[in-house]
Amino acid sequence: MWYAFPGLPTESRSIRFRPWLLPQGCARVWPDPNEAEPGEGLVAVGADLDADRLISAYAHGIFPWYNEDTPILWWSPEPRAIVERQGLHVSRSLRRRLRRRDFSLRSDTDFEGVIDGCADRSEGTWLLPEMRSAYLHLHALGLAHSIEVWEAGQLTGGLYGVQVGGLFAAESMFHRATDASKVALVSAVCSLFGAGFQLFDVQFMTAHLASLGATEIPRNQYLARVIEVQSVRVRWDNVASTLEDPGFLSAV
Repeated sequence: MWYAFPGLPTESRSIRFRPWLLPQGCARVWPDPNEAEPGEGLVAVGADLDADRLISAYAHGIFPWYNEDTPILWWSPEPRAIVERQGLHVSRSLRRRLRRRDFSLRSDTDFEGVIDGCADRSEGTWLLPEMRSAYLHLHALGLAHSIEVWEAGQLTGGLYGVQVGGLFAAESMFHRATDASKVALVSAVCSLFGAGFQLFDVQFMTAHLASLGATEIPRNQYLARVIEVQSVRVRWDNVASTLEDPGFLSAV
């Protein structure tokens, strides 16, 4: 069923695909994301943010993104932005910073702090209270993780995302000190791929991500890769132990 609200096209003749309307508590089923419109790729509207539904969404290449003026919106962009280990770009200045190692790296020691750091934006945030609670619950279940940058005992940057097998779906990142978000992303990519992850999703391309080597691939290719890597088993402990190694970034 089509759900009309401000910002969505209203001329049905130009629409090939109509996003599904999902009642709260409905079965965890999704339309084929390949059928969604190019661009941001709205797939569905409604439902809820319970843990099983969120994991089901990520396993189908779909994620929630909305604001307080809309219902829950579910997206699968075309094209999709990812970071490949071999495509990671580290500038000379950032490489010097990584080798200087005047920071420490941790994982999952302050997931809530990372969430709140990502939500602290002057332009407002899509990390509404119910979204925050949903990802905190995923973290409690061991399904969402954070990569954290600490300097002088303070959390200065980081990112968080959701794990589904060998997929890490990065959701957001932040910084309170120069280069801290870049350090977080490079550290995440290197440690996750080193631990056995095979796909690092960043959803939409931005200038910041492009500067670090993110690339775009067709949605159908992304969805095929998600299916391939879901059965991969990766222990998050391997990521955490890698981050604690002072020399693991020396070869970047």
